[in-house]
This record gives sequence, structure tokens and C-alpha cells, in this order.
Amino acid sequence: MRGAGAGPGATPVAASAALPLPGRRWLLPSAVAAELDPDRVARAGRTGRPRRTVRDWIIDFAAFLLAVVLGLLTADTLPDEAGIPYALEVADQLIGAFACAAIWLRRRWPVGLAVAMVPVTFVSNTAGGAGLVVLFTLAVHRPFKYVAWAGGVSTALLPLFYWLRPAPDLAYLPSLILGALLAVATIGWGMFVRSRRQLLLSLRDRAQRAETEAALRAEQAQRLAREAIAREMHDVLAHRLTLLSVHAGALEFRPDAPRAEVARAAGVIRESAHDALQDLREIIGVLRRGAGGEGGAGPGGAVGEPGRPQPTLAALEALVSESREAGMKVVLDNRVAEAASVPASVGRTAYRIAQEGLTNARKHAPGAEVTVAVSGAPGDGLTVSVRNPDPPGEVPPVPGSGQGLIGLTERAMLAGGRLAHGPLGGGGFEVRAWLPWER
Repeated sequence: MRGAGAGPGATPVAASAALPLPGRRWLLPSAVAAELDPDRVARAGRTGRPRRTVRDWIIDFAAFLLAVVLGLLTADTLPDEAGIPYALEVADQLIGAFACAAIWLRRRWPVGLAVAMVPVTFVSNTAGGAGLVVLFTLAVHRPFKYVAWAGGVSTALLPLFYWLRPAPDLAYLPSLILGALLAVATIGWGMFVRSRRQLLLSLRDRAQRAETEAALRAEQAQRLAREAIAREMHDVLAHRLTLLSVHAGALEFRPDAPRAEVARAAGVIRESAHDALQDLREIIGVLRRGAGGEGGAGPGGAVGEPGRPQPTLAALEALVSESREAGMKVVLDNRVAEAASVPASVGRTAYRIAQEGLTNARKHAPGAEVTVAVSGAPGDGLTVSVRNPDPPGEVPPVPGSGQGLIGLTERAMLAGGRLAHGPLGGGGFEVRAWLPWER
């Protein structure tokens, strides 16, 4: 019988589901907040960019003030530069003011603004602070190749810049070294901030994947438990209901049977119905306990801990006797000397295979003699076969045939063995299985 998969109410866990952010979202950069929780971050206009958080406004305002302060400090040194006309001083300060104002656009166009700042910082000394801020922004928001180009060109122009406009109170070489160190420190700081953000996002993705995998494992465990329960229901109830069908059919087609035979058939029907109901109650009880966190599929495909013990190989003779009482011709060839020494999971699987084989023979070959053979030893494995010749007469097709054999194949594979079934050369049908039996 095919195992029951996830029910119609099962919902697959989306691997890309966003983790909710805490209430202090305003402490995060807008880019990070958009990555962590894209559904709850406000977007700006047609661009679809995330709106600035409170932290972004504070950082942007602080960066603007830093650029203005550095520009004002540099502007105080302009009159001390040798050979600088007054008009160039004014132009330098105006360009620096526009560069400081452009800082507010650094989040929208980091690459374009960094490229524009290369010639601006070359012609304007007061724009140096704004250039450092823009270079830092580029290192934070874009990959290293963009930073390498913009920072490399700016650093390469430093010797020419300090040669054309030497610092009034600092020599050429110290000025060059100081300018290069400022550029390298700014790029390094920006790359450090970018790596921390990427680490935060990677940890979030790792936690999200862990939650998703845990949910999938729980769903898979639930599905396997349902398959085990469905397999157990088929193995148990099919045998009982087939007995009911055989004896009910006998009463239907032989209404003139002797009173003792009718009473015996009615007793078998009553006992089979009682046992089927009892088995069904036990399986439903396992389901209810499983919903409360108890029970579930046990080793080897057993379901929970039912009220009655699970059958083992020692119960095979009782199964054959029950089939004989139902009117079947069954020959048991049990060559296992110590049935109690067979592991419980292996014995239970062998019992279910014999039970399903007898059930199929009762449905598809009524009146034929069935042979159940069991042999094996520790280390060699346990072999179970159920075979029967062709039925003596025509048998109408039975709906739903073949599902039990599929379930038996899955059960044998779960136990580490194998199962084969098919018609015999001289007529008839055989189900043959091998199960591992450790020493």
C-alpha cells in the first residue's frame, strides 16, 4: 500500500520567508532593514528604494557636518597658499559647498557621485572632506572593483595635486603620505562596515535556512509516521476484512448450509469484525497520542505503542491456524528452530509479509492450497515465501489489487531487505522476501 503523504492541509515552508524584525528597526541601516524584512520596509517613490531610517538621517547629517567642517578648515588655509588668485579661492569654496550638498545624494548614486568627485576634488581643496565621505559610501554599498577604480584614480592624482597646490605648512612628501593614508583608511573602514553587514545578512540567512530545514524535517517525520500508520492499517485490516468477505460470501451462496457450519461462519465473522474494530481503535489511539506529541512510528515501521503487542515470527502459526479456520488450505514450512531468537523488527516484517500473502491468495486464488515457507539463520538472513497455484475456477477481478504488494516492498526495504513477486513458471503466484538477520 502506498504510504499516505502530507495531507491537503500541509503547507510547504517557503525558503525565502523573511524573518520579522524587532521594533527598533530605526536603529538599522535602510539597506539592511530592506534585506531582513522587505515586506515591512517603506519604499520611496518610483525608484522603489527603501526610505531612510532614523539612523540613516543621523548618519547623513553627521557626514554632511563632517564634510562642511573639513571644508571650512581647508578654506582657512587657502589665503596662505602661494600663487593662488582670489577668484580661484572663491571658486574653490563654491565647488566645495556644492560637493558638501551633493553628499545627500550619496545613497542614491554612490558610483556616479564617486566618479564625479574625482575631478572635483582635484580642482577644489575644500571638497576633500566630501570626497572622503563619498569614497566611504562607495566602499560600503558597492563591490570592491568600483572602490578600486575610484580610489585608485584619486590616489594616483595625489602627487600631481600636491605638486600643483602644495600645503602651506607641510612638506610635499608628508602631505602625499597623509593624503594616501586618509584615502586608504577611508576605503578600509567602508569595506569593514560592508563586511559586517554581509556577515549579519549571512547569519540571518543561515538561521532562516536552519528554521526551514527543521520545519521540513518535522514535516517529513510526520509524513513517514502517516505512511507507517497507513501501511499498518492495510496489513492488519485487509486480513480481517478478507476473512469477513470469505465467510459472508459463503453464507450468501450457501443459504442451505448445515446449521453448525452457519454458526461457525457467523462466529468467525463476529470475531474478525471485533478484531478489526480493536485494531482500528489502537491505530486511532496512536494518531491521537501522536497529535499530542507522543507515539509515532517506531523502529522498523511499527506504529507507536499499541495496547496489544506487535506480532512477531512466533505468531506465524496462529496466523496460519486462523486462515485454516476460515476454510483456506495452508501448508506451513517453518525451518527456523528458534523463532524467539529472530529480532522483533525482522519477525514483525516477516509476519506482515506472510499475512499479506495469505490475504492476496484468499482474494485472488480461493480454494487453492497456499504454502508458507520460512527459513534462515543468524548471519544468513531470513527468507519468507508465500506461493499458491492457479485457482481451480474463474475469479472475478478484485479492485485495488497490487497496493498491498507495493507496501510490502517498502516495508522490506525499510528493514534492509528485498522483496520480489510474480507468477510462477508452472502457474500460480509467489511472494518471496529476504530480510537481514544479524548474528
